[in-house]
Amino acid sequence: MITLPGKHVVRWRVWVVAAWAALAILFAPKASRVQQVLAVRGGAVEGSESARASQLLREAFPNPIADYVAIVVRGPVRYTNPRFVSVLDSITAVLRRQPFISQVVSVRTIGESTFVSKDRRTTFLIAALTAPSITNLNRTVVPELRDTLSGMLGRLPRADGFGVMVTGNPALDYDTRMVSTADTRNAERRAVPLTLIVLVLAFGALVAASLPIIVGILAMTIALGIIAVAAEFQTMSVFVLNITTMVGLGVGIDYSLLIVTRFREELNRGLAPLDAATRTVQTAGSAVVTSGLTVVVGFAALTLTPLTETRSVGIGGLIVVAVAVLLATTFLPALLAILGRNIDRPRWLARLLAWIHTPTGWERWARSLGHHPWRAIFGGGLAAAILTFPLTQIKIGLPVRNWFPQETESGQALEDLREMGASGVIQPLRVVVQFPSGESALSGRRLSGLKALSDSIGKDPRVREVRGVATLRPGLSTLQLAMFYSDADSVRLRYPAFFNAYLSADRRTTLIDVITADTVTLTGMMDLTRFVRHTIASSQRLRGAEIVVAGFAASSLDLQENLLTRFPGIVAMILGVTAIMLLIAFRSVLVPLKAVVLNCVSVGAAFGITVLVFQHGYGARLFGLEGGTEAIFVIVPVLVFATVFGLSMDYEVFLLTRIKEVFDKTGRNDHATMEGLSATASTITFAALIMIIVFGNFAFARVLAVQFIGFGLAVAVLLDATLIRMVLVPAIMHIAGRWNWWPGVRAPRMDRDSDETT
Repeated sequence: MITLPGKHVVRWRVWVVAAWAALAILFAPKASRVQQVLAVRGGAVEGSESARASQLLREAFPNPIADYVAIVVRGPVRYTNPRFVSVLDSITAVLRRQPFISQVVSVRTIGESTFVSKDRRTTFLIAALTAPSITNLNRTVVPELRDTLSGMLGRLPRADGFGVMVTGNPALDYDTRMVSTADTRNAERRAVPLTLIVLVLAFGALVAASLPIIVGILAMTIALGIIAVAAEFQTMSVFVLNITTMVGLGVGIDYSLLIVTRFREELNRGLAPLDAATRTVQTAGSAVVTSGLTVVVGFAALTLTPLTETRSVGIGGLIVVAVAVLLATTFLPALLAILGRNIDRPRWLARLLAWIHTPTGWERWARSLGHHPWRAIFGGGLAAAILTFPLTQIKIGLPVRNWFPQETESGQALEDLREMGASGVIQPLRVVVQFPSGESALSGRRLSGLKALSDSIGKDPRVREVRGVATLRPGLSTLQLAMFYSDADSVRLRYPAFFNAYLSADRRTTLIDVITADTVTLTGMMDLTRFVRHTIASSQRLRGAEIVVAGFAASSLDLQENLLTRFPGIVAMILGVTAIMLLIAFRSVLVPLKAVVLNCVSVGAAFGITVLVFQHGYGARLFGLEGGTEAIFVIVPVLVFATVFGLSMDYEVFLLTRIKEVFDKTGRNDHATMEGLSATASTITFAALIMIIVFGNFAFARVLAVQFIGFGLAVAVLLDATLIRMVLVPAIMHIAGRWNWWPGVRAPRMDRDSDETT
């Protein structure tokens, strides 16, 4: 195991505590504002087709409608009423004065019935954002726009009864960020008191119970402050806020629980407080460092991905785990050395809760496993297999429902658009066609190809409408289209807004918008993206042209395919590095192999339960969902695996460290296994319960991706601390006998027979 300089930490204990307090004061202001510098979307995957399409749009169009907001206007009268007309004209005028808006499209400018609801009392406007407001992912114009529209409506005469809501991708992103921030704070408020109760039960002392809470809060605060600084230099996803909070509280408290428990044990053995703190750093501190290293392996693997979402979570995870380990091995032992036996105050509480800490129950369990290890393996293995089975039915994709928080302004406005049959307008598939230099999209040959492509796509029942230069006048034949565009300049003068949006000035690049029917889900849009790309690949009349697809569904599909391609490599790296680290730490071949395999079992079972609850919808209403999502977002399994693999390894390290300690003293494998299990079972149980409380709180968040992750982590920790560490690991340790510690130890009396005769 790793040797730590415990004597130096204890000697300079006052300065150590003061230094950490100064860091907390320094980073606390930045941590409180971290959500302002985090991005919901990190942009398209680098080098992907959707990223190339976005690049072509920026290069070919001076003010591309690459991103836009929809302003939904609901009134007490029909949209043709003078009062409604006045409101629409005022909104249009206000929008056009905004520096971040390039153009505005409404029913008043194009006269399309698709912009109006069936009762004629709801309509919407499309406001295209300028390129600078799009490229700056950490800045949003949404709150400014909402304030402007609200102020205008309040000043407008005869505007009572009218409502204005802003939606679209930028608004949905902004609202998701705000909801995520609020949910994180609410989860903290719920988790801290519940965790304090568990710690009081674990320690039987209020002072001792408060110390892990302090460490967890410090770890979270300092890490978020560092992340806020890092976000000024590179894009950081809003997911990092949730993961950092979960992991910071979880591991900070868990590691502190182990340190405080060991410190009290050393005090009870008669050591003075300073000596007990030194001994704690050398034993439990080494286990914490080893455990922390196994946790950072998963996060380090995420930093190698090209995606902003996963890479920023990897960076945030590395930061928060490093801070938590340093706090647990420096700040906490220094504080314990200062407090000494005062950590047991008030002493009457310990007497009141003494019944919880009687070891007889765990000792009986340990002896039972030692006598019947094969029975434990069979029962535990069967349970794990049953729980893992739903994983075979997993479907990766965008969920069909509950993806955007529905109680937000943008979510409500999106629902209004769905009722109008126009939700597909704000999230179309965008087909960008660029012809070779010198060619025109309006030439007879190219127009024929564009029309054939548009017609092929439009025949799909999932497509409501196809917009582009070939469909400006629906129903025209190829010959009629060629005649219509024979004088292209006059057509551009007649339809300036359309041409500026769909045809570049040099006529070389054109855009085709594929608008889906309202019955098409996000998963269906990803399937439609595949169909559109297949149709493009088989198009014969557009040979020589570069044709790429963008849009929310296309970029999500690119992200999914990229991550699924990299996922096996991420898994292999995490498994391999973790196994090597455990091999070095325990000087054993079987221990790391067993740990890696059993961790995969617990993660697989956790994924199976996640599929059962979220994808299939069994019990989904308990988490505020309307039903099954029918798909699991691709980032979820990647983040959950990378995060929980290391976290669950904590309990493996805690258990094996104690078993190895006893074995090194006695050379008796069965005795060491039973004593190690009975000594750590209570600590592991309380530590897991704390993790479950912290992670489980996020399973009730309003952002579905966060719910996925929180639930998956909580279930994985539950299974790992019970089925794996309390059943399968000790059972296998008993059966393996002397092979557990090969080749590091070659004691002759290491098998079960020698244990029994002894």
